[in-house]
Formats: sequence, C-alpha cells, structure tokens
Amino acid sequence: VNSHEMLAINEVEPALLKASEDLVFNKNENACERMLDLTKIEKELIELRKLGGVAVEVKKTSWRDLEVTKRLEHALINGITEYVDKDTEEARQKASAPLHVIEGPLMDGMNIVGDLFGAGKMFLPQVIKSARVMKKAVAFLLPFMEEEKRLQMIAEGKDPNDVDPNDDSQYAGTVLMATVKGDVHDIGKNIVSVVLGCNNYKVYDIGVMCSCEKILQKAKEYNVDVIGLSGLITPSLDEMVIVAKEMSKAGFTQPLMIGGATTSKMHSAVKVAPNYFTPAHPVIHVLDASRSVTVVSSLLGQNKGEFVEDLQEEYEELREDYYAGLEDRYFLDFDKAKKQKFQIDFDAHPPAPTPKQLGVSVIDTVSLEDVVPYIDWNPFFQTWELRGRYPNRGYPKIFDDDAVGGEAIKLFNDAQALMKKIIADKSMYLKGVVGMFAANCSDDGEDVDLYQDEDSRNSGTVLHKFCMLRQQAEKESDDPYLSQADFIAPKGHKDHLGMFAVSCFGCDALCVKYEAENDDYNKIMCQALADRFVEAFAEYLHREIRVNMWGYASDESLDEADLLKIKYDGIRPAPGYPSQPDHTEKTTMWEAIKAHELAGIELSDSLSMMPAASVSALVFAHPKAQYFAVGQIGKDQVTNYAERKQLELSKTERWLSPILNYERD
Repeated sequence: VNSHEMLAINEVEPALLKASEDLVFNKNENACERMLDLTKIEKELIELRKLGGVAVEVKKTSWRDLEVTKRLEHALINGITEYVDKDTEEARQKASAPLHVIEGPLMDGMNIVGDLFGAGKMFLPQVIKSARVMKKAVAFLLPFMEEEKRLQMIAEGKDPNDVDPNDDSQYAGTVLMATVKGDVHDIGKNIVSVVLGCNNYKVYDIGVMCSCEKILQKAKEYNVDVIGLSGLITPSLDEMVIVAKEMSKAGFTQPLMIGGATTSKMHSAVKVAPNYFTPAHPVIHVLDASRSVTVVSSLLGQNKGEFVEDLQEEYEELREDYYAGLEDRYFLDFDKAKKQKFQIDFDAHPPAPTPKQLGVSVIDTVSLEDVVPYIDWNPFFQTWELRGRYPNRGYPKIFDDDAVGGEAIKLFNDAQALMKKIIADKSMYLKGVVGMFAANCSDDGEDVDLYQDEDSRNSGTVLHKFCMLRQQAEKESDDPYLSQADFIAPKGHKDHLGMFAVSCFGCDALCVKYEAENDDYNKIMCQALADRFVEAFAEYLHREIRVNMWGYASDESLDEADLLKIKYDGIRPAPGYPSQPDHTEKTTMWEAIKAHELAGIELSDSLSMMPAASVSALVFAHPKAQYFAVGQIGKDQVTNYAERKQLELSKTERWLSPILNYERD
C-alpha cells in the first residue's frame, strides 16, 4: 500500500463513502447489495481497460493532479511533507498575498484536521504530522510575508523595524504553556502545544523548570488568554499550588489549566482550585492532549459561563468527597503500625549472598541494540494517546484494534525507522552507575543503614542512611503495614542493598535539530523513544545485577516478556514513587553512587533527574520483597520521619504534601 496515495475520508466519492459507511456500520439491509453493485461496476471498468475498450475513458488519477489548494489540503490532512515547499510556492504565486495562502488552503486543511480529530476520525500521531506540514509551509511563506510587510510600511512612511513581534490578532486565542520549577519533563506539554496550534491558537511555550516568577512575568508580557502548567514528578503538584496562590495575589484573570502525568482532577479540585478558582478565572485539569482544544475553546467561547458553572459544581463535589473520605478513613498510630510490620524470618529465609561486585560501578558499554529486546512498547502508545479496546488494549494486540490498529501500525513503523537511524548514527547513548553496599535495617526498624564494607558493618560505622515510610491507613484484614525497611535484615545478618541511576543521553540535541526543521512529529518521537530506551536499560541492568553483578539469581532464564511481568526475585522501587514517595531520598542515592560525578546525571531543585530520560531505583534482593503503596500518612509519622532525616518539619511536610492525611500549616 502506498500511503501517500490513500484518500482521506473526506476525499472519497460521496456515493462510495455512503455505501462503505452503510456496510461497515450496518445502516440498512441493502448495504451489502449496494457495495456488490459498485464492485461489479468497478470490475467492468477494469475489464474494459484491459481490453483497450473505448466505451469508457479511464484516466489514472492521483492527488497530485488536483488543483494546488486541494493538494495542500490533502497534504495537511495526510501529513505529507514531500511536496510542501513546491506546492506552497505555487499557491503563493497564484495568491494576491502570501498570508492568503495561510488563511485559505492551509487553514482550510487544518480546520478539517481539527474537525476529524474532534470527531475521533483522526488520531494524535496524524494530527502531529499535519502540524509538521503546516509549520513547514508557514516557515516557507514567512520571509515573503515579512518582506511584504516591510515594503508596505515603507510605502506608508513608517519605520519598517517598528514591528510588534507578539502580534497575535489573527489567532483564536493565546495560551502560555510551562513545565513548573524543578521539573524537566515536557513531552506531554509539547503535544498539547502542537494540538492547540493546529486549531489556530497561539502557544507561547516557555520551556521547562520555569519558576513561578518567570511564569507570571511571561504571562503578563504576552498578555495571554489562558495559562497552562505541566509537571510529572510529585513535587510539581505543590509548585502548581504556589503558582495558583501567586496568580491570585497578583490579580491575574486568566483561566488556569493543569496537566501532566502526576496531576489529577482530584488534586486540581482539592489543592489548586481553592487558591484561584472564580467564575471569571477557573482552574481546570486537562486529562490529555485530545481534550485541550475543547477546554480552551470552552474557556474562551460564548458559553464560558455555563461551562465554568458546571466545572465549579463538579469540583465542589470532588472536594466534598475527598474530605468525607478522610473522615471515613482511619489511620493507625505510627507506633501501632510499627508493631504490625511485615515480618520476615531471616533465619529461615536468609538474605541473598554477598554481591560479586561490591561498591560503585560505572555502566557505559551497554548499547542501544543491547536494550531493544527489553523495550515495553505499551507506554509508547499511551504517550501518543492510542488506546485499543478490549481485547486489543496492549502491544502487540493494539495492531488488531478496529479503531486505532491501522494508525498504531504506522506509528510503530515510524518509530522503528527512527530507532534504526538513531542506533546507526549513535545520536543517543546510554550511561549509568550501579552501587551495591552492605546494609542492615536500623535498630528502630524504620530505616536502612549502608556500610562501606564488612569492617564498617562490624564497627557500626554507617556510610549512608535511607529513610523509609510505613503504611498507616487502617486495613480491614490482618495484612501487615509495609515499609521498604522490612525487606532488609536487621543487624546480625549479612544483607545488602543495591541501587542504580541510568540515563539516555543525546535526546535534547536531536529535539533541537528537529525543532529547527519544524518537525514536531520526530521531535516528540525522539522523546518517546528516549523514554523507552532508558526504561529498557533499567530492565536490562536489573537483570545484569541479579544474574552477574550481585549474582543471587545466576541461573535465571526468564525471557523478556516474563521480565516485564516481574516474574523474578526482588524488586527495584524508585524514590518518589508509591513504595517510597519521598523524592529527597534521591539525594542520599546520588551521594552514595556519585551519579552526577560518574554518569553526568543531575538533580534539579525539585529532584527531577536530568536528562529527562532517566531512571533510578533501589534494588532489593529478598524474594519476599514486594511492591506496595505507602498511601496517606499521619502527622505522628511525619514528625518522626523529619527527626530521623534531620530535616525541618515544614520542609518535610512540603516534600510529602501529596500523601499527608492532614492539612499542613
């Protein structure tokens, strides 16, 4: 199949389109017969052509035979960049002004894209490809428009250099997008920006790690209609609350959109909205890119009042449910939770043997090819908002899905092509660092003490201490109240703790390259692939630790599919995630394994790892170690935790804000 010759749904002849829809959707009882009639006619035409018949004039047609405005429209809808400069120049030659090409065929095409996307007849990858065509066409026209404007100003006796670079009067609205302070993840924000741009919204993307001051300053400078905040790590949730408070203090009147992997409608309603929400400037959580256009158009449209009223009512109900849920939930005193800890009989089930490679090891010889078999492709399709329906939800079954299967195959093929190119030119590479240390549970059973070696263990000289958190929400069963400290043996046993930090480098430079080429599709694809590479690296390295570096599972023979199903002994939880939701423990890990000095992996102010495609984890070897969620915790544990960490209570509460079962001062 030549995808460039495929017709978009709006280009199919009306009679054939109606017959196809009648047949596919079983709209009438004669649908099959009608399609058979059309097939018969087409077969007759084919036979006539074979015989050289003159009863019918047959012309082999292509979208390239269309009039230039229709060719541009077709290229936009189908994401074809091959002829964009040639067709745009032809359209410019025929138009009375370069701007008319944008306002005419280009916007006509993008309007169709927006309508098809909104109706569920186009998917996100197709929209991003359409945006790439649009950007390249506009970039081609820009010098002509600037020259035309310059000559016009000279003719009017004006200074041609006196031009407002932020003139956005021709747009449907303006939106400022920012990833908040300390957070470096922007793939979701990039997608939203492209989708909004496709729908004639001017997007000012001010980047990542944006301070509150910068966000407010740029919002004023650009005089935007809507402000959007994005973040992935949990500290970003608190930063969004800070921005909302400062917006209120400064008298901002723009609606505030909240988005990102760690955000939720509940958090937006409970934590952010009370600090800023009014009928004039609401706060709204945006689940994914496909919702962004509807949200922005509703916020700026004539029915804003009704939309905000419904939103306000929904968020009030969410807050009521949240606080009612807190009242209904019971939490054990921290001392009682400790008494009901998870008990491992380390005499009957001893710790794993001493690692073969104690200390810190730099990992810089693993290639991208080595980790490709370990890639989990499911998150890749989630990034692109392609979701199959049961029973075709996951990879590779998504390819069989009636709705998204075809587009999923195209997207996967594009990913494979770019992946091969990246591997061939080595534009991305992997590096990491592993540490394995002697370890024991602390005397109080709540933390894990690390030792430099056995002599240090015997003398009680602690090298580093990892502080852990314990479940407190009351359980209806006799299940224990878990902490990661429960998985490490107490003093008297020779136990160990592993850890690693890994990154995929080179993505940022590739993104700059593709952005300069107005190629958002490959820019986002690079980010998505970098995430897959580093997650696969983590899977590869964890296996290497189990089988060789630590060697406690030297006879392990699981295939890659079983690895993704976690059928091995041990776990690798990450600081900042459910089993230990405190990001500050990364600083202890970075000190222990020298991740910055040895591997170039940095931590931001909010302890987001840089580069963005990075993974860190602790490695527990005991077969009884398990993943769990700490959940919400009480002030008694937080106070104790702050004392153990030697950190001010207010700072501890700020870092643990998302899991507190109380309102902090």
